[in-house]
Amino acid sequence: MTHALDATRWLLFKGQELLVNSVDLDFPLAAHLQQFGITVEQQYHIGFFNDHAVYAVELAQEVSPPEGYHFQHLRSLLVAVNSDKFSLAGTASQVLEWAKSHRFCSRCGTATVPHPQGERALVCPSCQYSQYPRINPCVIVAITKGDCILLARAQRFNRPMYSLLAGFVEAGETLEQAVEREVLEEVGIKVKNIRYFGSQAWPFPSNLMLGFTAEWASGELVLQEEEIMDAQFFKHDELPEIPPKGSIAAQIIHATVTELAQKTR
Repeated sequence: MTHALDATRWLLFKGQELLVNSVDLDFPLAAHLQQFGITVEQQYHIGFFNDHAVYAVELAQEVSPPEGYHFQHLRSLLVAVNSDKFSLAGTASQVLEWAKSHRFCSRCGTATVPHPQGERALVCPSCQYSQYPRINPCVIVAITKGDCILLARAQRFNRPMYSLLAGFVEAGETLEQAVEREVLEEVGIKVKNIRYFGSQAWPFPSNLMLGFTAEWASGELVLQEEEIMDAQFFKHDELPEIPPKGSIAAQIIHATVTELAQKTR
């Protein structure tokens, strides 16, 4: 019988690559750490998996994967593991990224220390300023026109993949204003009937995707060429390559084209 402590899961990262079992992509147990010869100097409690604690650790770049394990990029795990596992891995990645970028106080430059009461925060022992994990809100929107959906190919995409328009929320904006601004900036059209769809934590590195749907209101497509390579209104049954199913972009696209298909019957 496995001792409760031995059932603790460890999310061991090198950058955005996570150590996983090569057979089932599971996370290592506490009992494996000694076998692997891994010494933990700083860990962060992330949550629980099957009622057992989960901790995140940043490994040195020179650490090699033990036999039966490999390092896998977090992005590829989106479609390879269930949503609960990906959520834990994503949270771990964001917490580790935050810890690396907040080692010093942003006000006075003193080295930070963990919060004395165990909160997920780093505290300055000199001026007492507390720094909590920062989340970057980002809107993403499906725009329809008749029985078509607007999809765009970003300049950064290496593959001929099309997705939804998206962008960061700026200071002082509402989410709806961010949708209107991003759409106008990137493709030159105005939208109406903006409706909230849902959200997804997006740990690349620390975003919160806030999904919307909207309808075309006016204007012709004029692309922001430094950001957008191509953008078109595609018929609901003639879609190009789109993002993987685990992403909120795919969820919004599938929900939108399903609704469009039902309306055209």
